[in-house]
Amino acid sequence: MRSDDWHLTEDVDDFVARAGDFLCSRPALHTMPLTVTEKLRTRGADAYGAQAPVLGRLERAGKVRATFYRLRGLSLTPLTPEHADTLAAHLAALGHSIPHVSADHTTATAFAQAWQRHTGAAPTLSKRLRLYRLDSLTPPEPLPEGRGRVVGEQDHEQLVRWCGEFLDTVGEVPGVDADSWADSRFGDKHFTFWETPDGTPVSMAGSTSMVGRMIRVDPVYTPARHRGRGYAGAVTVEASRAALAAGATDVVLFADPADPTSNALYRRIGYVPVTEWAVYDFSAPAAEAG
Repeated sequence: MRSDDWHLTEDVDDFVARAGDFLCSRPALHTMPLTVTEKLRTRGADAYGAQAPVLGRLERAGKVRATFYRLRGLSLTPLTPEHADTLAAHLAALGHSIPHVSADHTTATAFAQAWQRHTGAAPTLSKRLRLYRLDSLTPPEPLPEGRGRVVGEQDHEQLVRWCGEFLDTVGEVPGVDADSWADSRFGDKHFTFWETPDGTPVSMAGSTSMVGRMIRVDPVYTPARHRGRGYAGAVTVEASRAALAAGATDVVLFADPADPTSNALYRRIGYVPVTEWAVYDFSAPAAEAG
């Protein structure tokens, strides 16, 4: 393979050594590969219940220009249409199976079209997200009564239940319970509750560990019976403030662009849009389906 080309590996440490500086150069935009590669590095592929990961970097003139990782699906940093086509052709030639692709909307669309050209697999837009980055934290006024507090071991049962409710609300699978918690996408996150003056938890926010001086707030959830009282904004502010106190220079979160309430909330407390995000699912090629 030429030096100016896509380089693939299953060695996470080698990938981080070669591409880590590139990923840290734009920590907000690269939030997903930063957290995923760190989890792979510290816990291995078993943390995702997946086969061995495939990681790739695009080099031009001796510098990394883009990366991808493939676990259950493919996740990309921003690519030009030309580079998306080159990657699609390369992965198709190697016989890779890709059930879905996730990236900024422009990149995901370019790759989806290229993958269809090279494999015949038809793409379907299955999810749209909006990536936000914290600019200047602005707590809502007035804050609801109560306080934020770090979630402790005594809260584990309620935390597992709320994360399961969150997954049901956003339509994600698989679900989560006490047995699957450690290997779920929540198992290594840090959580904050907002509780009323009598100590009743009413909302939660999770956050990733810091990597590349970036922390992602995820998830934010308020049970339906407690909504409309400002609790989500209050707990998001608490999680964001904790991230800044930990030394994060980039605090980010994803929101559903079709939900005007959450988008308005995040803007009010100081988050600004970075990019639109998209996930495309791929159907089996006609010959394979037949």
